Amino acid sequence: MLLRKITLEEFGAYRGKQSLDLTVKKDRPIILIGGLNGCGKTTLLDAIQLALYGPRARCSGRGSKAYETFLRESINRQHDPTRGSSVTLEFTITVGGKEHYYKVIRSWHTSGKSLKEFLNVFVDENYNVFVDEDYDSKAKGRRAEPDAKYSRLLSEGWADHIEDLLPLEVASLSFFDGEKIESLADPERAASVIESAVHSLLGISTVQQLRTDLLALQRRQKLSDEEQHLMDSIHAQEKERNSVQEALETASQDLAQRRTELRKATRTLESLEREFEKEGGGLFERRVELEQEKKRAAERLADLRSALIQIAAGPLPLLMVGSQLKDVRKQAKLEQSAAGAGQVLDVLVQRDQWLLDLLPEGSKSEVIKKLEEDRAKRSESTTLKVDLGLPHDVLSQLSVLDEVLIRDGNDATELLSSAADAAEEVDQLDRQLAGVPEQSKVEAIQVAREEQLKEFARIQAGIAHAQEQVTELKRRREYVTAALERAHNNFVKTKVKAEEVERVIRYSEKARGTLERFGEVLLQRHISRLEVAVLQSFKELMRKQGLVQGLRIDTDRFLLSLSDSDGEPIDPGRLSAGERQILAVSLLWGLMKVAGNRLPSVIDTPLGRLDSRHREHLVDRYFPHASDQVLLLSTDEEIDEYLLGRLKKSVAHTYTLVHDDSNFTTSVVEGYWWNAGAQNVA
Repeated sequence: MLLRKITLEEFGAYRGKQSLDLTVKKDRPIILIGGLNGCGKTTLLDAIQLALYGPRARCSGRGSKAYETFLRESINRQHDPTRGSSVTLEFTITVGGKEHYYKVIRSWHTSGKSLKEFLNVFVDENYNVFVDEDYDSKAKGRRAEPDAKYSRLLSEGWADHIEDLLPLEVASLSFFDGEKIESLADPERAASVIESAVHSLLGISTVQQLRTDLLALQRRQKLSDEEQHLMDSIHAQEKERNSVQEALETASQDLAQRRTELRKATRTLESLEREFEKEGGGLFERRVELEQEKKRAAERLADLRSALIQIAAGPLPLLMVGSQLKDVRKQAKLEQSAAGAGQVLDVLVQRDQWLLDLLPEGSKSEVIKKLEEDRAKRSESTTLKVDLGLPHDVLSQLSVLDEVLIRDGNDATELLSSAADAAEEVDQLDRQLAGVPEQSKVEAIQVAREEQLKEFARIQAGIAHAQEQVTELKRRREYVTAALERAHNNFVKTKVKAEEVERVIRYSEKARGTLERFGEVLLQRHISRLEVAVLQSFKELMRKQGLVQGLRIDTDRFLLSLSDSDGEPIDPGRLSAGERQILAVSLLWGLMKVAGNRLPSVIDTPLGRLDSRHREHLVDRYFPHASDQVLLLSTDEEIDEYLLGRLKKSVAHTYTLVHDDSNFTTSVVEGYWWNAGAQNVA
């Protein structure tokens, strides 16, 4: 197994989205990650385990907290908890001689008082699993969302699948920090680790599982008469459960097939739609609508032109002789003025005569002269060059005509504008109709498109039906499984009576005995190999080469004992803290050697209590050879500039975890303290 990439998004102290490329090269197996205390090195180690194992992950920051509480507290404190956090881990693993690429995305967010967790798994870049787990604070349990979709291959859950790929007990030997190394330095505490490693990593547990399965086979034999009815019921329920499971698998396969068909049908339909549109199919479908729109526009244009003709039949043409109308109005005013002046002259003659009759004779001559001059002057205004003899009310008639012309002119302008718009609409529709393709060009595509639409609808209906069937079968499986479990709980014991049962038990016992002896031999063989590997590793790392010459592991209690060159036992208390730490590292290294270095080693703060010589030994002899991939999480005092120079040739990538004390957040920067700015170690 090789880790490829890890991405943290709003996880712990990591603000935003932070990614680390974990790919290694053949001669450069080390990924060096530096960070001061409290910068997030252990958080990074926790993130790897959390992505893989979820609630079962042995995260250092969790302690005795409930899983829901741990996830809530893992959301970056400056981030909106309703948007949540995520951890993405990408890795490759070889199964059956073929390498598979996995991408595991575990995310979670708060929703009211509840916490929702999502697990998305991609295998070989194909989406395989979507699991939505809702941690309800009221229910205090885990509930799968009803609309969550599962792959058939991984429908039983990622937890079971990752146990097949990398059991949790085995992974605990691959991911360890300084505290775990110190705990392994105690022989009593190391015994449980050795036992777990030998059984899980080296296959001893498989033999034990076979013995357990044989024992279970014995207990499933024929029951007594009084229990036969219960067993028959159990057999019937098991048969029904298997039948439901087979039907569910078939229905799931059918649903997956229909979804594949839907994707193909969608692509075909999209292709036909594009081809139909390219050939002008949209215009062809709208041709009747366009023709109707053109007809309505032409009718509207005809109505507008008819209205213009009606207006033109009235006084509207007089707008063309506007200057002449002005002259007529002026002439009318002159003629009215002249007519008024003539009437005034007649009155003045009578008035003047009346005045003269009142005046004495001696003063009349002068007055007569003045009055005659006045009448002569007034007489001039009654004389016109042209007299049309216009009627006396011609001015009022002209005023009415002006109002009519203004009204008709405005109406005519509006009608002309509307007629122009209508004519433009008719022209535009003519152009669109001209672009309508021939029916023969699009008919075949149109028919195929309509058929594909029917096929698309049919597949969608089939998917809905298949989904309902899968849901119903899952409900039925849960019901039958619960009934079967209740029946098993009522089952107290079995009694063997038939000869066949006795034969099965006899041979099962014999096989169990054989497996027990085989397990003992296999255990002794692995323990012997492990003793050699651990002792060899210890000698390579120790500064005092002659201190320890023998190492034994008790196969009963799995206690580790040391001896000197004379075969005398060495009390672990004689070893310094650094030497005990070297012993713990040697134990882990030996286990990895015996297991074939097929797992990555993730080591957090590995050099805490070691002196300079032991640190050099680990840097030169252990880290480059601990595994095919080694993630070192170190402080600047553990892997300093000097040790970095010795380690440099084996390093594929370097990163530094930079903590911002002002907002308590961590960011990932490529390069180490003494090669800052470098993308990779040269």
